[in-house]
Amino acid sequence: MHEARLAQLGITLPGPFPPHDPLDAVVVHGGTARTSGQLPRDAAGNIRTGVLGRDLTSAEGVEAAELCALNALSVLRATLGSLDRIERVLTVTAFIACTDDFVQQPTVADGASHVLMQVFDAAGRHSRSAIGVAALPRGGAVEIEVTVALKQGDS
Repeated sequence: MHEARLAQLGITLPGPFPPHDPLDAVVVHGGTARTSGQLPRDAAGNIRTGVLGRDLTSAEGVEAAELCALNALSVLRATLGSLDRIERVLTVTAFIACTDDFVQQPTVADGASHVLMQVFDAAGRHSRSAIGVAALPRGGAVEIEVTVALKQGDS
């Protein structure tokens, strides 16, 4: 059902882009799956870099957060075999590289939240934190982590 929704939306997932050793892209435990931080990589693996409030606008940050969400879905699919194993999205943590006076972190994080809502519909509703930081790995503009609940008997 979630895989069909991706196709219906015309979404092609980038990656997956696994993290460096010794990290796992996704850890599955006790009926949940949690991603490592996902950067805004396009299909070629290029990272959207920059600092919000200095190099990038809020709209560009939203696009970066959307890419992060797509990358999270990509590593979840690679680990789980199918997004159809996901019952619902539980939480999203968004880190936004920004200047100290930038206050649009929730707006930027909405990019990731909207992607998850599009794909999972009501099951995509989640709790979320949007945190401004001075810098992110590889100069990424945004990084997100996603935790999902798996369908019963699917842990």
